[in-house]
Amino acid sequence: MAYVRGRVRASVDAVEHLVGGLGTALLALGALFWAVVVAMTCLVGVGLRLAPGALRAVRSVADRERARLSRRGTPIPTPGPVPEELRDALRDPFVRREVGWVTLHSITGLVSGLVGLALPLYALQDITFPLWYRLVRPEDGAPGFFWWRIDGLSEALVVGVLGVGWLLAAIGFGPALARFQSWPGRWLLPPPPGVDLSLRVATLTATRAAALDAHAVELRRIERSLHDGTQNRLVAVNVLLGAARRAVRRDPDRADEILGQAQDAAEQALGELRTVVRGILPPVLDDRGLAGALAGLASSCAVPCRLAVAVTVRCAASVEATAYFVVAEALTNVVRHSGASRVDVAVRREHDRLLITVEDDGRGDADEARGSGLTGIRRRVEAYDGRMTLTSPSGGPTRMHVELPCGS
Repeated sequence: MAYVRGRVRASVDAVEHLVGGLGTALLALGALFWAVVVAMTCLVGVGLRLAPGALRAVRSVADRERARLSRRGTPIPTPGPVPEELRDALRDPFVRREVGWVTLHSITGLVSGLVGLALPLYALQDITFPLWYRLVRPEDGAPGFFWWRIDGLSEALVVGVLGVGWLLAAIGFGPALARFQSWPGRWLLPPPPGVDLSLRVATLTATRAAALDAHAVELRRIERSLHDGTQNRLVAVNVLLGAARRAVRRDPDRADEILGQAQDAAEQALGELRTVVRGILPPVLDDRGLAGALAGLASSCAVPCRLAVAVTVRCAASVEATAYFVVAEALTNVVRHSGASRVDVAVRREHDRLLITVEDDGRGDADEARGSGLTGIRRRVEAYDGRMTLTSPSGGPTRMHVELPCGS
């Protein structure tokens, strides 16, 4: 039963993937047509001024495909802008590979997308045909088979069985069609050999710097919490114990009162110390796992929170701690800044990636530059070689999507 559910879920994901690929294929077809027109006009010199714009259009479509493929597998880095000079643009290895991808994807992406979308539609049409076959005149035939005369329920049921065949074909071939549709992008859109290594080095350098900055900020936060809270409490305990020691002979009742105050201060110090420890690595992760820890966050959120966790295998402790931090900080931002009436949190694992999505129906217009905690989330995510994307148009909704590597 679990195998069947897995196959159905994979086929649904494949249909979604194919629909997205169909959209980029249509954009690629338009960009290819414009590039061909510009190339033909370049023969008479008119298109030379338009050529950089056509190449930028190709780059824009290719970047959409990079983002689409990165959401469902190994991230594909996005190159910089297309060079302004036509000669430099034509020498750019990314541009040459993108032109090849546009040519290939506009054909294979379009065909595979149409086939992948047609299979479930045919299945739905034929499976439900016995319910509405009376609306079709017998001489008009079955849908898609106009020569097939439908004289009664028996013929309609045969069409329904054919629909089951279409459904099995969609479940069986959908994932393969999605992989075939992604193949040109996976082949041509990553950086060329050699360039990939330099980009990787630059990325690791930037994420290492972000990790060091995040580590320094975390140390300052811990130091500030210990200095302003726990240390002051312990100093108060020491002072009260000294006062109680002096008063124990002169006024035993007063000494007992002072010892009670010292005990209260010690308990407060312990509570603040536990809070600091939880901020480093929440012990609830060890006790209840990621799903249980996030359920605690959702239940204590001031805004109604709907949580969906689909993580059957434990990730590394550092990854779970980062995921916990991301959700906790995101919910804090929702409560403080969004004015939302609800928030949805979804956490799932796909292959070697842990995917976290937090979406609220608030006022939107979230900006990392305003110091709302989003910069801290991004730094902590990138420190683990993860990725964070934020969409927050004015008026909402706000959607934050985080991907963390968690091993195979």
